[in-house]
Amino acid sequence: MAAPQGRSDASASGEPIRGAERSQPDSAADTPATRPGPRGRAPDGGRLPAGLYVVATPIGNLGDLTYRAADHLGRVDAVVCEDTRVTRRLIDAYGLRPPLISYHEHNAEQRRPEVLRRLAAGQALALVCDAGTPLVSDPGYKLVRDAQDAGHAVRALPGASAALAALAIAGLPTDRFFFQGFLPSKPAQRRAVLDELSGLKASLVFYESPQRLARSLSDMADLLGARDAAVGRELTKRFEDVVRAPLPELAARFQAAPKGEIVVVVAPPAADAHIADAETLDARLRDALTTLSVRDAAAQVAAATGWKKKQVYDRALRLKQGDGPGSVT
Repeated sequence: MAAPQGRSDASASGEPIRGAERSQPDSAADTPATRPGPRGRAPDGGRLPAGLYVVATPIGNLGDLTYRAADHLGRVDAVVCEDTRVTRRLIDAYGLRPPLISYHEHNAEQRRPEVLRRLAAGQALALVCDAGTPLVSDPGYKLVRDAQDAGHAVRALPGASAALAALAIAGLPTDRFFFQGFLPSKPAQRRAVLDELSGLKASLVFYESPQRLARSLSDMADLLGARDAAVGRELTKRFEDVVRAPLPELAARFQAAPKGEIVVVVAPPAADAHIADAETLDARLRDALTTLSVRDAAAQVAAATGWKKKQVYDRALRLKQGDGPGSVT
């Protein structure tokens, strides 16, 4: 699964550079000689130059494997993959027969030296994950780093990405975004991460499991406020579905676990959410404390004003206890 962290821009998004510096293939050997056949079978284009090829794979629709990816997967000496069973289904669908090397978080430390030895021997290897672009929400970066440090060529074959697909159809701002991936499963840790992200002036992208979606949306609504957000489900598949609504509405809607892979995109804080002064903060707190607990009022007002939640909570306590300006009765 995939998406870059931080701010997006045209040069980083994969768009070709205009003018004299337009992107060109590095060599004829790195370019497919022809398009794959009806079943995606890669042509016999000769041996690839030695190196590690980081290849994006479909996130649900087999038709999303690129021509270049199919060509390279058919010509590498081996494919380094998370789950050989998952990757075998993909390459079987395209009529390809490369050897597979299992590489995942549980065997990476033992398997990485073997992969580096193969590269040193002049082999061309593809690195794939179970779905999407490798190195996002998976441990592959250490292999890429070590391969580069050893002087081996590392090349990207871009393609499907669940995070970017969700951003494209969420109907939310995309000029700046931050990819968080999966939130922690433990409530306290999850809320701490959301609190840290609450002031970030960017759209937020999360991966989530169906079983934890309701709890995560509830915490998002609590800590991020009534921002617009979108829940994308089964992206690129037959029953693809995107629901956009304020976070509290989404939290109520998804109380029952849905089916399929989930991506959540949350809009940035409102443009005026970071300009509240102390007087405005107290006014909002006094109003919120008439109907909400100190904890819930602090979370709601912090999300709306851009103040740190702990600061707002401490201020709400003083107001509630009658120690602050304009105390609540």
